Amino acid sequence: MAASIPHHPDHERLLRRGVALEVTTLAWNVAGVVVLAFLALSARSVALLGFGLDSLIEIGASTVVLWELRKVQGDRERRALALIAASFAAISLYLAVQSTADLVAGSHPHHSPGGIAWTGATAVAMFVLASAKGRVGRATGRDVLVHEGRVTFVDGLLAVAILVGLSLNALAGWWWADPASTYVIVGYGVRECLSITTTLRHP
Repeated sequence: MAASIPHHPDHERLLRRGVALEVTTLAWNVAGVVVLAFLALSARSVALLGFGLDSLIEIGASTVVLWELRKVQGDRERRALALIAASFAAISLYLAVQSTADLVAGSHPHHSPGGIAWTGATAVAMFVLASAKGRVGRATGRDVLVHEGRVTFVDGLLAVAILVGLSLNALAGWWWADPASTYVIVGYGVRECLSITTTLRHP
């Protein structure tokens, strides 16, 4: 992790852009929590429920980054990165446990056209935001923004996985695809958690 912020001719403008990206992510996920709660209850879908939890974690991660971007301090950045690592761990643990429980129990979710539409739109939005956060984070030397961009990428990846599971359930009647679709995120989440932990141990 860099000890100082590299000079960039548009540093302040880029920082404002980073803040705008986080505010956009925050607003999307706040709306998503409400939408997904309704859709998950209507369809009895663990995948949509898990996606709602992921949105809550993304809200927390965005809030942490907005807090960190206000002032550059090594200790604050390390705490922010540690919280983001914890977010990855929470996503992975919840999805692994809940998906396994639903598969074992044979829980059959209903079809969810609304869930398909929301996860499709969210995937596009999160991939665009993640890419932009990565560019701004690298240009300004803000590791926390780069890593949170990866949280946003995970959110987009999860949206794709959930979209596939919901679609298979709706089109082919494969009920198990709903809970099974969440496993794709577990390995990625664990890897990113370990990556951040390594960064914190070897700055």
